[in-house]
Amino acid sequence: MTDLAMDAYRFSISWSRIFPNGSGAVNQLGIDYYNNLIDNLIANDLVPFVTLYHFDLPQALQDSYGGWLSPRIINDYVAFVERCFVEFGDRVKHWITFNEPHAFVMTGYDLGVAAPGRCSVHLPNRVCKSGNSSTEPYIAMHHVLLSHAATFRLYQAKFKGEQGGNVGMSLDMMWFEPMSNSTQDIKTTQVAQEFQTGWILDPIYFGDYPLSMKERVKERLPEFSKNQSDALKSSLDFVGINHYTTYYAMDITNSSFYKNMLNNDTFVDAGALPTPIRNGEPIGDTGGSTWLYIVPWGMRKAMNYIKNRYGNPMVIVTENGIDEVNDPDKPLLEALQDQKRIDYHRDYLSNLSAAIKEDGCNVTGYFVWSLLDNWEWTSGFSVRFGLYFVDYKSPGLPRYAKNSAGWFYDMLWRK
Repeated sequence: MTDLAMDAYRFSISWSRIFPNGSGAVNQLGIDYYNNLIDNLIANDLVPFVTLYHFDLPQALQDSYGGWLSPRIINDYVAFVERCFVEFGDRVKHWITFNEPHAFVMTGYDLGVAAPGRCSVHLPNRVCKSGNSSTEPYIAMHHVLLSHAATFRLYQAKFKGEQGGNVGMSLDMMWFEPMSNSTQDIKTTQVAQEFQTGWILDPIYFGDYPLSMKERVKERLPEFSKNQSDALKSSLDFVGINHYTTYYAMDITNSSFYKNMLNNDTFVDAGALPTPIRNGEPIGDTGGSTWLYIVPWGMRKAMNYIKNRYGNPMVIVTENGIDEVNDPDKPLLEALQDQKRIDYHRDYLSNLSAAIKEDGCNVTGYFVWSLLDNWEWTSGFSVRFGLYFVDYKSPGLPRYAKNSAGWFYDMLWRK
């Protein structure tokens, strides 16, 4: 990273590494591991940005009381993050409470394709043994938001004065464009953005869920008490945005597939399959994953949406990148030629620069996803996001700079 002229590194702390049982006894080896990492980052002039929750709930808490479906999770989460503030806060000044809460709530409690694998059991092509896709995502997110607010208030009360750090959250945010110029599709697109971004940021900035959610979800949407609403308001020092792609959105009011799912509440089809096409044209080329469409102007529109809806808060782009298919038979030298990744970052960064310089968006940082090829959730090793190629077939997993690493080096050193 120092060879690339980068000045910050974002990583996640595993809750189970600190508290193997979710609470109770502390694992000192885990504390030592992160102390060593943080010290080495600082020794190399790299600023640590620490994510406190990245999809890895301790199994013991899921088994004990259902994890994010129970309000008991709030106290256990706050105890975990408080220990992190105590152990690492003298050196860590940038904290991210949650990575992509929308993503892990949707995949874990609506679609059932990620842990804890809960969804309505009657859904076609799902293997969930239990769950309710029409209620559980909202319950889980409610507890996530209350945990975030409690964390922010804890830091303000006990650590801010001495440590001087800041606390934010990283949201997965795709941009939506209407599939057609119809009034219904335009309205549907607005609702899609509210069910994704507004679901998290509206409570934090306005103290309650978006009106569209309250109207559509009704009694299935949990309510905030007055004290909870007050605790949520202004509980962010910065907004982290993980942005990769843009989709067309269209109304699916008459669809039967999404019945009794969260998607049925939005009446929105914004999926990557089939290819979003409007007026005979796809929204953009794809990366290695079928969901990732290359739409650079979506970055600028997303930044302006945050600026205009939430009063231009400080934004850090905490993830942006593109993958390619991992072809194990491709020669190494050919695999390092990743011109599509160079073009992607050049064009997305150009739009981000325009959002800052021309539109006045308050964006102060940018992180590439990712430094190295790695395990990409349900895609496993089938795709590669890294600036550095990892040779999975060789002992020691040697790493090789792709052309995109050289492009970033040239761009950052020219600055």
